[in-house]
Amino acid sequence: MLAALDLVRLVYGASALLYLALSALILIQERLSRTGLLLVVACLASALWLGAVALVLPAPMGGFGGGFDLLRSVGWYAFLLHLYRRSVPGRSQLTQAFVVMGLVAMLVVGVSLLVGQQSGAAYDLWSVGTALRLGLAVCNILLIENLYFNTPGDAKWRINLPCIALGSLAIYDIAMSADAVLLRQISGPLFTGNAIAAAIVVPLLAVSAARNRSWQIDIHVSRTVVFHSATLIASGVFLLGLAGVGEAFRYFGADWAGLAEVSLVFAGLVTIAVLLTSASARSRIRRFFVDHFFSNRYDYRQEWMRCINTLSAQDAYVALHTRVIRAVADVVDSPGGVLFLTEGAHPTAPAMATGSFQWAGSWNMPAVTTPVMADDPWVAGLRGGSWIAVLHGGERGALAGDLPSAWLVVPLNHGGSMTGFIAVARPRAAFALDREVYDLLRIIGRQVAAYVAEQRATEVLLQARQLHDYGKRFAFVAHDIKNVSSQLSMLLSNAEIHLSNPEFQRDMLSTVRASVRKISALLQRLQAPRSDLTRTIIRPRDRLEAIVVGLRRPRPVDVVLDDNAPEEGAGGVAMPAASFDAVVTHLLNNAAEATMEARPDAPPPVRVRLRQEGRRMLVDIADQGPGMRPEFIRDKLFAPFDTSKPEGSGIGAFQARELLREAGGDLLVLSQPGAGTTMRIVLPTVEAPGPETAEAVERQGRAAAISMPGGLR
Repeated sequence: MLAALDLVRLVYGASALLYLALSALILIQERLSRTGLLLVVACLASALWLGAVALVLPAPMGGFGGGFDLLRSVGWYAFLLHLYRRSVPGRSQLTQAFVVMGLVAMLVVGVSLLVGQQSGAAYDLWSVGTALRLGLAVCNILLIENLYFNTPGDAKWRINLPCIALGSLAIYDIAMSADAVLLRQISGPLFTGNAIAAAIVVPLLAVSAARNRSWQIDIHVSRTVVFHSATLIASGVFLLGLAGVGEAFRYFGADWAGLAEVSLVFAGLVTIAVLLTSASARSRIRRFFVDHFFSNRYDYRQEWMRCINTLSAQDAYVALHTRVIRAVADVVDSPGGVLFLTEGAHPTAPAMATGSFQWAGSWNMPAVTTPVMADDPWVAGLRGGSWIAVLHGGERGALAGDLPSAWLVVPLNHGGSMTGFIAVARPRAAFALDREVYDLLRIIGRQVAAYVAEQRATEVLLQARQLHDYGKRFAFVAHDIKNVSSQLSMLLSNAEIHLSNPEFQRDMLSTVRASVRKISALLQRLQAPRSDLTRTIIRPRDRLEAIVVGLRRPRPVDVVLDDNAPEEGAGGVAMPAASFDAVVTHLLNNAAEATMEARPDAPPPVRVRLRQEGRRMLVDIADQGPGMRPEFIRDKLFAPFDTSKPEGSGIGAFQARELLREAGGDLLVLSQPGAGTTMRIVLPTVEAPGPETAEAVERQGRAAAISMPGGLR
């Protein structure tokens, strides 16, 4: 007997040392949050309980041992209550009720510690302590349940271990207290195992403390507090039934008491586990409370918020059709559903536009390959989207073979037309459908239909934007091809006169080679968005000099690059070289044409000036042409396909400005009638690269100048 007592003391003493070590490890952290401090208090209370039992073993559940045991339960209760208050901050009344329960527990603990070993009150206090221990264990399970089921899936890993550890201790306390209620004494093996169970969960608590140094857990607000409180009621009913059955076994035969103890405790724990984990059981409990304790079946504010949260969830792993189906299925507590939508050209096209509804997605139900025709009898029963249909055996139509579990059909009514429907499976717990359910389903169906229509309209706009971008790229390419065609036509006309000239032959070969490269680049641009082009850092001065070098042959209009301050414009810009050359070449082209129009006999040169102002690079291309009116600049100059030239495309100025804006710049126009025009290129500056070689300058200059008119190459 003495050896057994020494073993119990050893087990309890070793467990006490483990909790002291855990408390020390938590305290040595640099920053200790309030939650961490409560964890330390609960661990120290556990260490005090284990140590007190090891010292006063003859009265383990009474006196100081029993008092510190209750103090340990209150400590863990306070820790869980703190986490629970963070999870449901809006439930002040329920939280206050939990606090009052904790204060009562503290009062009983104080009385138990003051009485100590007085034998006169030992049995009464032992009975009160046992009842209180049961109550605290049940409340701990209640708090753990709310904490766990209101934590998002991606944050559950932070609280899995503390919930398992404290839930296991609470279940063990219930089992040991239930044993004491049945036999009116403490079971020796269960009492010794209590310390072992407390020691087993220490590593779990240690890992939890390491994972949650600041205990910052994102908790959702609980919307089923009434249902979760059913745990308290169910646990109380279970304990009362347990006591009643135990008394019955004791009355009919004492020999059955041991068998009743093991069987009932095990069956009770399994029953509680099933209730906590079974969705169907939880659904039936919820239906029971809704049908018998509430005047309305739904809390409409919570249902509306739940629907909005489901539809607008930004979870990349949850597809649109899943969110839409769940928004409707959750109203009737259905475990699955399927979505059908019309395939009209417009998001709000009615079903008769195509004559059928096509499968668009499933949630916990199989895919459907057979379309549902709009003239099915049960589809007509939806009355254009204003009624809810309950499917029976002979009314399933096309759904009979693919979806035999389909039960309820909710139409998606948007803009006066039925754009689809959602068929959901039977609920986990059957209930009677009434007008309240139908009205809520119609409201949710309209919200879901609006959301689906918005998503489909967004997809249509995205496709239209892609077609618009492709059309814009095609227009740009067509404009550049026109310039290449003009240059090749001019080359052929000049070949009749200068074909025997070796220098002309070299220029012709260079021009044809550059034209082929340009056409290849244009075809590549037509296949890929402009954002895919390589944006390199170029020196505008080098590019302008390259273009001017390519204009050495005699021409009607000269191009002069003002070089009074070479240090100005020495910076660089981030823009594809081909795009920059295309913009400058087009603007020089227009400036030359305007100059020839105003002064055909003695055209003055087109002047190009480069300068830098702060973090902006400015390129001015000035001509002495007729100028433009402000109204023309505002309404006509940059309007696509609007041109006054007989052979013009009306896309050049618009393309030049778009290319500059893609590089973060802009194109400004300074012009007055009769005073000429200055086209100002504005680009943000970056760190400039090294100067280009003379060979590259002349080669690129010839390529850039191929589209200049009237001999301007």
